[in-house]
Amino acid sequence: MTPILFYGVPSGCSFGSIVALEWLGAPYRLCRVRMPEDVSGPGYRRLNPVGETPTLLTAEGAALSESMAILNHLGARAIDAGLGFPQRSPGFDRLNQMLGFLNTSFFGAFSPLWYALEHAVDGAARQALVDYGRAAVARAHADLERMLGDGPWLLGGHRTLADAYFVGIARWTGYHAVVDRADYPGLQRLYQRLEADPAVAFAHAVEAGRPAGGGPGFQGEVGLDEALALAAAPAG
Repeated sequence: MTPILFYGVPSGCSFGSIVALEWLGAPYRLCRVRMPEDVSGPGYRRLNPVGETPTLLTAEGAALSESMAILNHLGARAIDAGLGFPQRSPGFDRLNQMLGFLNTSFFGAFSPLWYALEHAVDGAARQALVDYGRAAVARAHADLERMLGDGPWLLGGHRTLADAYFVGIARWTGYHAVVDRADYPGLQRLYQRLEADPAVAFAHAVEAGRPAGGGPGFQGEVGLDEALALAAAPAG
């Protein structure tokens, strides 16, 4: 079957997986999942018990969740394109190290801000979450700026799946009005380079519900009910 990526709106970290699929160019479809309405429903939780996005329904009909797992799954198919690396190679280790940082320290820095936004937290408790989140986001940016160094991409001379994941998270600084990316010139250059990429423009259009052509691999969107029925169908 054609793989289906279940992506979350608004502003889900699944954005990076859409970019990665566009870069890969292999056939895929998309399924829009509203947060929190759809992810908390029983149909989606049967597919992903954690109730989060993204989830990838693979060509074999298996449901794969967590961005790192999905990106590594795609990376194994993107070695010739330079987006991923063979296992047991230095590039593979460096990619996983960077994805690990992005998935824990960089993504995690925004968690207090998301919690304050999405839950009924007021007064001193809300301010404490916001202050902690702002400090964590600033620290994560400073660390990533040092890791980037003078390279044009996160792993050096060419883009990888780490860059796709980065741009989906980095845009949250605007969503939460935290840090000025201009204070991190290397990250600012990287972010601007990625924002000019057609795959990133496509992902923005998809999230916004605007008409989006996509690359040669994009086979259109499928409704949630239909996608969940396909996920429940026996393989074969």
